Amino acid sequence: MSRWKDLPESLDPRLRQLVVQLREHKDRSGLSIAALASRTGFGKSSWDRYLNGRALPPEEAVEALARACDTEAAPLLALRELAVESERATESETAGRSGTPEAEAGAPSGTPEAEHIRVFPAPHHPIPWPAILLSSVTTALLMLAGLMLLAPWEKSTTDAAPAAADTQSYTGAIHPTLGQFAYKAGTTYECEVKRDDEDGLLYAGYSRTHTELIQRDASRWSVVEVQCLLEHHGISPGVVDGAFGNNTERAVKRLQDRAQIAVDGMVGPDTWKVLRT
Repeated sequence: MSRWKDLPESLDPRLRQLVVQLREHKDRSGLSIAALASRTGFGKSSWDRYLNGRALPPEEAVEALARACDTEAAPLLALRELAVESERATESETAGRSGTPEAEAGAPSGTPEAEHIRVFPAPHHPIPWPAILLSSVTTALLMLAGLMLLAPWEKSTTDAAPAAADTQSYTGAIHPTLGQFAYKAGTTYECEVKRDDEDGLLYAGYSRTHTELIQRDASRWSVVEVQCLLEHHGISPGVVDGAFGNNTERAVKRLQDRAQIAVDGMVGPDTWKVLRT
C-alpha cells in the first residue's frame, strides 16, 4: 500500500496537526484519493495539496471530507481555525516589518519638486497589546476545544485508526487475540459464522463493527469478517485473505443487488445490516 509523504519540517505546527487529522480520517474511511475527490467535489490535485501541507483547505473541503468519512466536522474546523489564526499572525508580522517606499524615496535634491515636497516621518502607532492578548487567549481556547473534542477518538479502540496514521495506511482496529492485521500473500482465514445469543446477529469472529466503511483496496480484519459473511450468505468473495479486491467488490455488489439496497460495492451500515442478519 502507498505511504504518505513526510510533511515539510517548515510546515506550521497548527497546519501540520490539521493535515495529520485529515489523513487519519481519510485512511480510516478506506477511501482512495480518487474516491475522496468524487465524493467531495474537490479534485484529486486539490486533495494532493491539502493532504501534503502545500495549501490550507477551505472550510467547505474540510466539511466535505468529514461527511465522506462519516465523522464530526467540528474538531477539524477548530484545528483549521487555529491554522488560519497562525497564518494571519505571520502575515501581520511580515507587514509590520515592511516600510513605505514612497515615503522613504522623495524627489531628488536640486529639482523643483524637491523645493516644494516635504517628507514627513511615518506616524508612530502604539503596539496594540490588548488586541494581541485577546487574540492569544482566543487561539488558546480554540486549541483547547479542539483537543477536548479529539480526546474521545484517541482513547477509542473500536474501529479507530492506529497512532501515526500520517506515515502508513490504516490497517484497522487491533484484534483482541489476533493482534494487528498484516496482509501476507497466500494467507487465508477460516470462516466459522455463528449467531450471537445476545443480539441475534451473525459474526465470524474477526470484527464486531456494524458501521465501519470499507471499500476496494482496504486491508484489515473487518475485511476478513465481510468475506466470511459473504460466504455464509452463499456469495463467494474469492480468497478469504483480508484484502478487498475485485472479487470481494463484485460479491458485495451481488449482495446489495439481492437485498435491494444501493449497489456501490462498498460496505457501510446498510450492507453490514444485511451481512449480519
